[in-house]
Amino acid sequence: MEGTAYETVDGYISQFPEEIQDKLQALRRVIREAAPEAAEKISYQMPTFALHGNLVHFAAFKKHVGFYPAPSGIEAFKEELAVYKSSKGAVQFPLDQPVPYDLVRRIVEYRAAENMEKARSKSKKQP
Repeated sequence: MEGTAYETVDGYISQFPEEIQDKLQALRRVIREAAPEAAEKISYQMPTFALHGNLVHFAAFKKHVGFYPAPSGIEAFKEELAVYKSSKGAVQFPLDQPVPYDLVRRIVEYRAAENMEKARSKSKKQP
């Protein structure tokens, strides 16, 4: 686990026990549905979705799934995320509780719109 370099999201997910794999695959599916144009990759040794830059990351730990939607994604949904342990750019979903997939979907949609807008703004500034 730690110290292992993963080349694919499947490789990352396959290292965990089946019940954790199920949660990670469901999270992956929700992210894909919310941002179908985003590309999957491994970044910071975590499954990452990129769309005009990093969109979201996720990772499994001993007692939680970490979800990393950037500080803007945490800030925009801070009231709904208040029941979870969180920091500036991350939230922890305990493994012994259901993952709030609908909330994850809305955060990913928010982040995708945010990244698309940044990309549009950049392209307008280009000569």
